[in-house]
Amino acid sequence: MERLRYLYKFNFPTGQEKHFEVILDAKSLELLRDQEVPKPDWTKLKFSQCSNCPLGDSVEHCPVAVNLSRVVETFRDNDSFEQTTVTVETPQRTYTKNVQLQKGISSLIGMIMVTSNCPIMDRLRPMARFHLPFATSLETFYRTVSMYLTAQYLLLQKGEKPDWDLTKLLDIYKAISHVNKGMSQRLVNASNKDANVNAVVILHSFGDAVSYLIEDGLSEIKDIFGVYVDPPEKTEPTPSTLPK
Repeated sequence: MERLRYLYKFNFPTGQEKHFEVILDAKSLELLRDQEVPKPDWTKLKFSQCSNCPLGDSVEHCPVAVNLSRVVETFRDNDSFEQTTVTVETPQRTYTKNVQLQKGISSLIGMIMVTSNCPIMDRLRPMARFHLPFATSLETFYRTVSMYLTAQYLLLQKGEKPDWDLTKLLDIYKAISHVNKGMSQRLVNASNKDANVNAVVILHSFGDAVSYLIEDGLSEIKDIFGVYVDPPEKTEPTPSTLPK
């Protein structure tokens, strides 16, 4: 399998439909985009450039903004709380949910942002392979930590020092927070209404939740790991329970 295909379908009560196809390279998970993708002024790198952007002057357009342009231009005149039925076709299964438009856009934007060759957002790219549309903050937290700890195990296999205490994951999310703020400002200028902007705000809030739960020692999910963390005491079988 050389490519992974994800199709987002937005169906509105008026009968209007909007479709967005996301094609990823199956190995690198890089977004494969159409060369004819629009590049309006707000996609230029220097237009509300993120405060921690590592890209230099040789880059004319923000890669994330360019890849988001078709989605943003489509929903620039939509309100956050419009109701829509979103269907997401993935290589493994299909998801359908009635949601506010901002939540459907947020799920789509989140996938595009981590596959667009942004040096900061790319650190979350492995999650795109196991994309979960409409994820809750707790589901996002679990998937993020699972991804990161898997990466640390792979580093250990290479003889490098792993970050088991998740310190660098917190640093990654601090950097991502700046990107979300910068992208929000771009979309304020690119949109007439708030659906696009609030879609990024949702992603930003998820990032804050992940950081908080890590700093809180993963207490939110600790109980479900009792079989590992606090296993029940072993008891010796009594004569009456021994097999005959």
